[in-house]
Amino acid sequence: MTATLQSRELTTADRCDACGAQAYVRVVLNSGNELYFCGHHARENESGLQQVTAEWDDQTDRLA
Repeated sequence: MTATLQSRELTTADRCDACGAQAYVRVVLNSGNELYFCGHHARENESGLQQVTAEWDDQTDRLA
């Protein structure tokens, strides 16, 4: 996984695919599809997604 260089700031319109909360992590899969996660679900799914992830755009630092 690599951090994306052309990330855009996720907004309140970007919702977690697992629970519907505001997304703070955007995952681009090797297939080109994107997933959005809240911080909790990103951490929960990270190890399972490592083999199929092209980019991991983590913006959870905005929570602090």
